[in-house]
Order: sequence, then C-alpha cells, then structure tokens
Amino acid sequence: MIREARESDLVPLLELYLHLHESRVPEDSEHLRTVWQSILRDENHHLIVCEEDGKIVSSCVCVVILNLTRNVRPYALIENVVTHPDYRKRGLASQCLRCATEIAKRNDCYKIMLLTGAKDESTLDFYRKAGFNNGDKTAFVQWI
Repeated sequence: MIREARESDLVPLLELYLHLHESRVPEDSEHLRTVWQSILRDENHHLIVCEEDGKIVSSCVCVVILNLTRNVRPYALIENVVTHPDYRKRGLASQCLRCATEIAKRNDCYKIMLLTGAKDESTLDFYRKAGFNNGDKTAFVQWI
C-alpha cells in the first residue's frame, strides 16, 4: 500500500533509512520530534511510504517548491528514495515515484528533479525507466 507517512511512521522510517546512507538511527530528541512534526504539517512536503506486511519497506520524499518563474508554477524535488533490500526488484520504489509524480502533477509543477549519488548503471537505468533523464540538466552539490 502506497500512502503518505503518518505520525506513527517515524521509527520505522528511520530504520528504513539505514538502507539508504545512514549508519544509525538518530537519538530520540526534542529536535527530531520538532522536525518530524514540521514535515507532517507542511502541505508541500510529502513523505511517501510503501507498506507491506505491516512494515514500511520503501519510501521517497517529494517536496513541492513554490516558484516565481515558469508562469509562477512550482517544481518538485524527489529525495531519499530507498527500498529495504529484502523487498527490492518488486516495483515498490517505482510505485513511490509514481505517487510523487502524481503529487507534482496535482500541484501543477512544471518539472520534477531527482538527484542520486548512485553511480551503478542499474540504479541509473531504474530512474530512466521511471521517466527521469540525466541529459537535460547538470547537477552540482555543495556539502555543508
């Protein structure tokens, strides 16, 4: 089942992120809870999860960013695409990305951007098959 995250999803989501790039689940803190509540209340921040067997096994984030160009149309940014290794190759992340695309369309976004740190061709092919291309733009990242 694909849905947007709800309050009770915090810990399972943080555990899923261990399969993304995190090395540990962050310590429960007031800051963590404040950020979580802010994400849940933000109408432009969509944390999409795929639940199977009562467990969150895949997810992505879609943020709609308001914009003054392109006839004042927003754009969307997709981040944190992850699937638990035991559930990969089943189309679950593709379903999450389709949900993100629908959110972007509903919000009249003129484009969706997705960045990945992956270099392996199978991951890049996955994003291409999902409708993304890596020929239109050049991405630059500055880590802070």
